[in-house]
Amino acid sequence: MEILIKNIKKLLQVESKPRQKVKGKDMAVVPSMSDAWLYIKNDKIADFGKMDTCPELESDYLIEIDATGKLVLPSFCDSHTHIVYAGSREIEYSDKIRGLSYEEIAKRGGGILNSAKLLHQTSEDDLYEQSMQRIHEIISQGTGAVEIKSGYGLNPEDEIKMLRVIKRIKETTPLIVKSTFLGAHAFPSEYKTNKDAYVDVVINEMIPQVAAEDLADYIDVFCDKGFFNVEQTERILMSGIKYGMRPKIHANELAASGGIQAGVKYNALSVDHIEYTDNPEIEALLESETMPTILPGAAFFLNMPWAPARKMIEAGLPVAIASDYNPGSSPTGNMKLMMSFACVNYKMLPQEALNAVTINSAYAMGVSDIVGSIAIGKVANLFITKEIPNLEFLPYAYGSDLIDTIILKGEIL
Repeated sequence: MEILIKNIKKLLQVESKPRQKVKGKDMAVVPSMSDAWLYIKNDKIADFGKMDTCPELESDYLIEIDATGKLVLPSFCDSHTHIVYAGSREIEYSDKIRGLSYEEIAKRGGGILNSAKLLHQTSEDDLYEQSMQRIHEIISQGTGAVEIKSGYGLNPEDEIKMLRVIKRIKETTPLIVKSTFLGAHAFPSEYKTNKDAYVDVVINEMIPQVAAEDLADYIDVFCDKGFFNVEQTERILMSGIKYGMRPKIHANELAASGGIQAGVKYNALSVDHIEYTDNPEIEALLESETMPTILPGAAFFLNMPWAPARKMIEAGLPVAIASDYNPGSSPTGNMKLMMSFACVNYKMLPQEALNAVTINSAYAMGVSDIVGSIAIGKVANLFITKEIPNLEFLPYAYGSDLIDTIILKGEIL
């Protein structure tokens, strides 16, 4: 298939020389082109330019789209989700309203352990069907690449079940999908008095099985207060690295846990949540290739402190944004809404927010070489907005559906 998009009001995030990520003051800049055209051939971006250079193409396979008054953007990349889960946890929503904290709900057997119980009772086929409903939802909202974690199994059988579902999603949808093994998401109730024994299960039983079936690109650990400590985290990361899985870390959501420093030490691709981040963590990140990733939906839903995105950017760091789509603390994968949260709560400019949900979040899931911007040779994952005035209107109109046309891997959906 060939697609020629003409009369584009503004083509955003264009690059002649593709970048891996954007950091510091450069995050406030979004390269763009007004009155533009974009040519897609097969599944790749083939060319683009100003309308006065638009080619006259003739092909039986060519589709022309008139984008007068509309913007064209690269699809969102959501680098942190738990989108494969069973059931929902709206009862805990009421508990939160009554004032119970995330930790208090977890201690009562809710939270992650509740999701693990529901997942254990759900077949692989049913889990896939439930997850596909959420996959279709995020595609309709502009997401073109997604990282999906396990972590609601907490035993070898159910963790493998989750990862097999993620593999099926990768094989049956147009999304670019990365898979992360998160067996170290919480301690099962039977290991509450012997936590290191569960760490041994993750290392000696789960990781070898995951690797044998080639089910995960990355390994993750919830390194935080009340969950896995730094020593346990490092043991798990070292084992994952041995089997070819690069680390990603849940870090510093509940306290200054040392998780960010552990992530940097083991060359984690990203450290995520990071509400409790200060000068020592920023200094560590500045000396690394690790992407600090904020999850505005979770902080909003749990009424937690905002990660210091402004401070990190002003220090010269890059920042990525992901949805943390999950049943307990961020039940949405709407990345446009995450941009709005970033602007209002984290004081990020719309341009910074767009960089955070495209090129930087692509980096945070290891795919910025193929998606995250408009560049010749990159995968044609993009969307065309409805007629809107400018980029700022996207996060400004936080409750509006502003997407007109979605193109993934060169196909109009």
